[in-house]
Amino acid sequence: MTDITSTANPKIKRVLDLRKRKVRDEEDLFLIEGYRELKRAVEAGIEIETIFYCEEFFLKDNELKLIDKRPSFSCSRAAFEKISYRDRPDGLLAIARKRHRNLADLERLLADKKAPFLMIAESIEKPGNLGTMLRSCDGAGCDALIVCDPVTDIYNPNTVRASIGTLFTVPVIEASSEEMFSFLRQAGILSVAATPHAKKLYSSVDLTKGIAIIIGSEQYGLSKLWMENSDMPVSIPQRGSADSLNAAMAATILLYEVTRQRA
Repeated sequence: MTDITSTANPKIKRVLDLRKRKVRDEEDLFLIEGYRELKRAVEAGIEIETIFYCEEFFLKDNELKLIDKRPSFSCSRAAFEKISYRDRPDGLLAIARKRHRNLADLERLLADKKAPFLMIAESIEKPGNLGTMLRSCDGAGCDALIVCDPVTDIYNPNTVRASIGTLFTVPVIEASSEEMFSFLRQAGILSVAATPHAKKLYSSVDLTKGIAIIIGSEQYGLSKLWMENSDMPVSIPQRGSADSLNAAMAATILLYEVTRQRA
């Protein structure tokens, strides 16, 4: 029996309301859509409030294992399409509780790390770029991503989607740039600032020590704090007419250079 058949159901309206940042902030909740994303959230211990599902969209039988013993509502095709973000939904969408981490959590996380490997995203504006950075951090084995002076919402549905659930596998820390700068100094972690104006190429510096890769906003780049005080300003060569790369692409290149040097 289908629990929700109407697109005007109050529970459907609540999901749609959570697309708005103001509502997510007020309720400290967010949306997770997709099997891979929800599976990784569950494995990471994210608190799931409610799951909405439509078996018509299921690709296999594994989806039912995520629903089992969790508060859930089956939806008609029309009701699920109403709440889905995707052109081709796979039949799972959940409301979940946000997880907040700060610099005290980062300190505990790095307690046994001899050469910490961090990524700092300063004032990133586009949720898709932040999600892609998380995916690259996961692939490169980065210890944590620190979001400094955030402009976009870490829990924007597009961030969750672009990260393919790595938002839950990579520890995400929230801090100001000033707080993070002081943290790096005290911890003896070197800052590597990506800027087109640097004289040294990213591949010419030693990234085997404790380091933090820093990427600035898409529109303005890095703030004055990082531009003037970073330990190793580096550039990525540009051979065409453009003077810089997409922020997520630049982050990926630098993250995997760290992995290459540490192999």
